[in-house]
Amino acid sequence: MMTTFLKGACVALCLLACGTVARAEEPLVLAKTGWLYAGGHLESVNGKQYMTGQMYAEYMLPARQTHPYPIIMVHGGTMSGTNFTGTPDGREGWAQYFARRGYAVYSVDQVGRGRSAFNQAFYGPAEQTEASNNQARYSAQERFNRWPQAHLHTQWPGDGSMNDPAVQQLVASQLPAIKDFRRQMELNRDGLVALIDKIGPSILLVHSQAGAFGWPVVDARPDKVKALVAVEPNGPPYRGVDFVGAPEWFKQQGVTLPWGLTGVPLTYDPAVKDASELTFVQEDKPQGEGLVRCFKQAEPARKLTRLMQAPTLVISSEASYHAPYDHCTVQYLQQAGVNPTWIKLADRGVRGNSHMMMVEKNNQDSAAVIDEWLTQAVKVTNDK
Repeated sequence: MMTTFLKGACVALCLLACGTVARAEEPLVLAKTGWLYAGGHLESVNGKQYMTGQMYAEYMLPARQTHPYPIIMVHGGTMSGTNFTGTPDGREGWAQYFARRGYAVYSVDQVGRGRSAFNQAFYGPAEQTEASNNQARYSAQERFNRWPQAHLHTQWPGDGSMNDPAVQQLVASQLPAIKDFRRQMELNRDGLVALIDKIGPSILLVHSQAGAFGWPVVDARPDKVKALVAVEPNGPPYRGVDFVGAPEWFKQQGVTLPWGLTGVPLTYDPAVKDASELTFVQEDKPQGEGLVRCFKQAEPARKLTRLMQAPTLVISSEASYHAPYDHCTVQYLQQAGVNPTWIKLADRGVRGNSHMMMVEKNNQDSAAVIDEWLTQAVKVTNDK
């Protein structure tokens, strides 16, 4: 037994000396943790009343809050707030990362999902994604190779198979969602506006599908959204794409975002009353190898004046299915007068990530990139 103990101690010392064991974080010290609901109202069905439209938010308030504005974290399709409060292999998530750095953090469940209860009478039918979709899109995308950058993926915290414990944890966490995407956008826009009205001026961090909610929230509360972090936001603008693999790679969808960036109204200048008044044109050819052909507004382009007021970050992974088209979202914003910062993680040395960067092995590195940008962007806003 003593021999085994000494061998174990030697291995541990060797690992420490070689720098392969990271120093454990100190305990996370919070002033308060809890939950609240924002928005919602009572409606009647067959003479009985039910709550509808409410949004659940779980919060962490650090013992030493050094930043003036909380971060609201909004998950994407099929997911819940657990995307931010931990990882499938048991490490800390982005919520803990930012709480450790002095931010109050609110992680929501989208309206009609998880702890924001679903009621079909109000929300219509729900649907759930088939489990193997996780392999093709996140955990083992390099084996499916459906888009040109998929083979660059290296950061899943497991082997990516359906028997991988991390994959099983992710699949177990996924939830049915309201089938009607426009209905999702309306409900979550209103829920997030209600949350911001409740807790005060905030930083809004949206991922994936929730990107389509972020723009209308800024549009509705340009004075209260102090920064928008769009983590691979829903796109590309106007018409979506399907991924079919080589050699074609991309298949054009129909109109998915009739207001350009979203499916619900935005304030354009000159004003439009209906999305049908907007005119879109597609590039003749892609801007580079492995990229889709973007849609933009026909010139002269209308401006998104309210979106100009919030510092905006678009952040993209190297290997994600967003790699072929996030540039379209950035350019759409630029054409509309918004001046977003676009950070490609690979340019900062954070490589090999899928669309689910917040749960992968290097999730702390991607969070650090966002943290650095926020420190500068929100400071500039405060100085104004």
